Amino acid sequence: MGRLLFDLFRKSPFGPLHSHMAKVRECMTLLKPLFVAALDEQNETKTEEIVKQISKLEHQADEIKNEIRQTLPSGLFLPVNREDLLAYLKLQDDIADSVEDVSLLLTLKRLTIPKSLHDDLFAFIDKVVEVCHLCGKAEEEFERLVAAAFGEAEKRKVHELAGKAEFAEWEADKAQMALAKRLLAMEQEMSPIDIFLWFRIFGELGRVANHAEKTGDMLRRLLVKA
Repeated sequence: MGRLLFDLFRKSPFGPLHSHMAKVRECMTLLKPLFVAALDEQNETKTEEIVKQISKLEHQADEIKNEIRQTLPSGLFLPVNREDLLAYLKLQDDIADSVEDVSLLLTLKRLTIPKSLHDDLFAFIDKVVEVCHLCGKAEEEFERLVAAAFGEAEKRKVHELAGKAEFAEWEADKAQMALAKRLLAMEQEMSPIDIFLWFRIFGELGRVANHAEKTGDMLRRLLVKA
């Protein structure tokens, strides 16, 4: 794979990074199905299957990440700084890491949450996924931008998508806080350990969105330096 990645970098510095993001996005799309299965008391086997899928995808993303680090040429002319590309890669990888952390937290014990909170929980998850989707689209546009020699129209598109991701991440923060308050209000109906674990899960979901938003912000910084 090393030679292939080197050849890809000769064509586009974001080709291999796009391959890595594709794995990250596959990982992220399993978030909602994971929670659907986890909250279905009859679907424990499905939950385990999705957790294994997430771990496999996260591992594949790690393999691509390590290949990129070993293969990214230092002497080849790149339109953006090599160290900045590696910093961007780390942010992308953090998304998959946090998705895996969420999945592992859900396997610690059979968790329940009042059904009255299900809609708010899935609205929060949808917003987290939206942030990741927007940043993935921004990464796609950045790759096109490099191919278009940093045209102004392409630059505006990247800025627009990164800005939308930033706003969506802010909305995710608000959704997380509202959900946490509602959860605490139901402390008499839940065990302390369940409440503790749900807070951990909410926090890790928030980190998924935060990592994704940072990738969009990093793309904007790369544009300034390019």
